[in-house]
Amino acid sequence: MTSLKDRIIRAAKLDVHLYEEVEADTEATGQAMGVVVLSSIAGGVGSIGTGGLGGVLMGTIAALTGWCIWAYLTYLIGTKLLPEPQTKADYGELLRTIGFSSSPGLVRVLGIIPGLAGLVFLVASVWMLVAMVIAVRQALDYQSTLRAVGVCIIGWFIQALFLVIAFSIFYG
Repeated sequence: MTSLKDRIIRAAKLDVHLYEEVEADTEATGQAMGVVVLSSIAGGVGSIGTGGLGGVLMGTIAALTGWCIWAYLTYLIGTKLLPEPQTKADYGELLRTIGFSSSPGLVRVLGIIPGLAGLVFLVASVWMLVAMVIAVRQALDYQSTLRAVGVCIIGWFIQALFLVIAFSIFYG
């Protein structure tokens, strides 16, 4: 099995072959979960001044939940709504590739440096989005990057709508 550290670095470098590798490696789901946890902890540490330690814990739980929901949404949208003729994927493949697309989020730990949090989080967010598009394209065997972008955008709107409804129900 390839080391987690090596895979994180390759994922952050946007290595297309890494995303193909973890898509096929059914034993990499635990590693993908580890990347999501490490990335959310890095984000929590980077924003500890505003969220405190409770924010790190809640952020990690939210990241894990969001990862599972996002992977399922992407699976449904990519395989049922916008498949290409060669598209063949399962939920586990999306969990693994999308989990590793969180790798660039590890740089968010640098947000702890006074005055850099905003810039660090912006750069990390864009980097993670690009990684996610690559992950989705590879997991869904798309030829078109634009189609992968479309899947990500549709999934984002559905997730945002769900969150708005959930917050309005629970928080009035």
